[in-house]
Amino acid sequence: MKNLAKSTIAAFLTLSMASGLAGCAGTPAAESAGSAENEAAETEVVVFAAASMTETLEKIKEDYEAENEGVILTFNFDSSGTLKTQIEEGADCDVFISAGQEQMNQLDIEADPEVNMDGLDFVKSGSRIDLLENKVTLVVPDDNEKGIESFDDLKVELERGDIMMAMGNSDVPAGQYTQKILAHYGLDEQELADAGEITYGSNVKEVTTQVAEGSVDCGVIYCTDAFSAGLTVVDEATAEMCGQVIYPAAVMKNSSDPDAAQEFLDYLTTREAMEVFESVGFAPAE
Repeated sequence: MKNLAKSTIAAFLTLSMASGLAGCAGTPAAESAGSAENEAAETEVVVFAAASMTETLEKIKEDYEAENEGVILTFNFDSSGTLKTQIEEGADCDVFISAGQEQMNQLDIEADPEVNMDGLDFVKSGSRIDLLENKVTLVVPDDNEKGIESFDDLKVELERGDIMMAMGNSDVPAGQYTQKILAHYGLDEQELADAGEITYGSNVKEVTTQVAEGSVDCGVIYCTDAFSAGLTVVDEATAEMCGQVIYPAAVMKNSSDPDAAQEFLDYLTTREAMEVFESVGFAPAE
């Protein structure tokens, strides 16, 4: 009888331990399943945007994610030319916002073939809009040792050879607008660069930094970047000097979630988003 009781107790303990282990083994699996479920519920929207939009889009990200549970906005900020190349080379991108029409046109099969010479087809048909307008400005460091007060002054100083100006590279929209301003004044960019009067930045933020640090006497950047960096604007380029500065935006054809991408793009046109853009100097495109 004693042996039988011992056997019964041993069997009960073995069964209890097995049940406990099974229960423990099931807990991580359940947690893992729940975690996978949560991850599956998240939607990531990858946005490639011109560097000049960094501050505004970071603010909009806070507002948008708070209002749209489960949506994660991931940004890639750089020059529009660099972003265009990354998209062309196959980078994952849901929404592209360029600081110039040229870079968007080069990806849009519906654009002028003289611009889209490679016949690239990355823009989702019907999604492209003109989102914002910016202004090209002449900015100076705090001390403004050269006393530059206008683009007219800039022309005179460059002709004298007594100045150092920062501008964007030729593949950067801000640089392309600056090239038009130089041409407007009849100035030869290559001659000025060879004479050491021009220094370049790979995007508008690099040009902004050069001016802010006082390593140059002036620079040509957008009014939005001047506002964000607290730089002194001494003049604003007219449309006659460099044309309108329009930021086109579109959903990319290879977007992993075109509906979510379109929803975010639509949000950027709302009054709520525009107030953020306008707070630093952007205006709705007309």
